[in-house]
Amino acid sequence: MDKAPLLLLCVAVAAMGLASPALRSEPAAMDNPQLVPANDPHFNYEGRLDASDPKGPVIVWEASTISVDFTGEGVCILFGGCNGTVFFNATVDATTTILELKDGERNVADCLPANGPGLHHLTLFKRSEAAAGSARFDGIRIASGAHVEKPAQPRRLRFEIYGDSITAGACDEDGPTDQWDSRRTHNSAFSWAALTSAAFSADYRNISVSGIGLAAGYDDVLEGQVWNRIYPTAQSPKADLTAWVPDAVFVLLGDNDDSWPRDKKHPFPSDFTEKYTSFIHNLRSAYPKAPIILLNGGMWAGVNSDWLGPKWNATVKVLEAADLGIHDFTFKHWTMNHPRVSDHRALANELDAWLAAQHFMASLNTGRP
Repeated sequence: MDKAPLLLLCVAVAAMGLASPALRSEPAAMDNPQLVPANDPHFNYEGRLDASDPKGPVIVWEASTISVDFTGEGVCILFGGCNGTVFFNATVDATTTILELKDGERNVADCLPANGPGLHHLTLFKRSEAAAGSARFDGIRIASGAHVEKPAQPRRLRFEIYGDSITAGACDEDGPTDQWDSRRTHNSAFSWAALTSAAFSADYRNISVSGIGLAAGYDDVLEGQVWNRIYPTAQSPKADLTAWVPDAVFVLLGDNDDSWPRDKKHPFPSDFTEKYTSFIHNLRSAYPKAPIILLNGGMWAGVNSDWLGPKWNATVKVLEAADLGIHDFTFKHWTMNHPRVSDHRALANELDAWLAAQHFMASLNTGRP
């Protein structure tokens, strides 16, 4: 069951580490540091971002990444502020630190060491979901005399993935009970979306919102209002869907259309088929050549509900009959709570094996530079 996230106002502050704590002051090796602004061409950005100010792009959606190679003995990551509560995985070479952005401070440099001479690699990965918060990235500081290089960008598949809390990775690092007090244990890096994308060496966009539904849900917006937006709000500017075109689109939605009315003692929404069909038609209009994979399951409702299952199956059959580029897959593995990391691995393994056997996968476009 999803829970709608609460938005809080906040500005950036730094962090607790997985290996060693992030430093909140410039290390000795950073005497006379030089700024590498966020609009430096050596940064590699992946994700649906708010790039209206190139000097301070806002990192919005979960699984968005920023990467750069640099020399020197350390790097300081600069945040101008944030809206909500935001967690990043900051990885320098093989060492990952969690950065937490929260209310109380702004314009903070999170400084991380780099061991040894030569070229080092920084990846900043947004582990918390868009509806929980977004953060402005202002660039990095490196030592005087150091330099940056653009990371290698191999040809990769492109996946765009739409979902709710299941796909966002909500609660995946929690213990026995789902908790929403801290998003620190909600890590999109271990969602099935991330794992399946990694299995196919795909760059991907995770456009998922906890609590959202097509016709009903815990969130205050519906999927049809936000799927093509820069931010997960109905008032947000629309994203430029021509700037990054996916090779395949995945959709895992419907769980909240079942669980929310159950909780409220309401009937299953009568317009579910209409809203689901409209959303898929909108995706097809945006991406006329991409296969669209409609998914079901992952939690109880998908494979057990006498509401969602039959309605989803009937809707999908009609869509597939009209569009040979639409395909469907139902997960066998499911959970009562939100899937944990081990559950996401099970889901990804199922999907990966199915995808590998599909003829359409062999024809996906990998020829772009």
